[in-house]
Amino acid sequence: MEEATAILARTPATLDALLRGLPDGWIRANEGGETWSPFDVIGHLIHGEQTDWLPRTRIILERGDARPFDKFDRFAQFRGSRGRPLSELLDEFAARRAENLRQLATLALTDADLDRPGLHPELGPVTMRQLLATWVAHDLDHLVQIARVLARQYSDEVGPWRAYLRIISGAQG
Repeated sequence: MEEATAILARTPATLDALLRGLPDGWIRANEGGETWSPFDVIGHLIHGEQTDWLPRTRIILERGDARPFDKFDRFAQFRGSRGRPLSELLDEFAARRAENLRQLATLALTDADLDRPGLHPELGPVTMRQLLATWVAHDLDHLVQIARVLARQYSDEVGPWRAYLRIISGAQG
């Protein structure tokens, strides 16, 4: 739990440092089509704080796998963030995350709690441990996504260095 919360506690400040005050062109950029901008991702993270991680933790503690989790709306941020400035979203995310981590700490989860079963509506059986590990990996996944979206705004400008920039070229290694 300490390792997980160490990352979870740092995500809001990391995103704030990276995004606050950037021009709209940076925060509204995406990778084309239906992909998400950094602005969209922050809205998505807020929605997760409201409806995903802690509510699902409570479902596992109270009902185990007898009640499936509520379905998560992966696109709710488009309604919830409309017309709001990024600074407000960053502040809300930080406040909600801090409160959720405070509430998580009060649960004083044990190893036995972490092994308790839950039921995901699409994935089927999961454990509390998997849910909380996914919360951490989800944060890191979106940090990578935001960095990639930002970097790809300079795909053409970097010229021949593109071959060395995995974040732009997509190369593995």
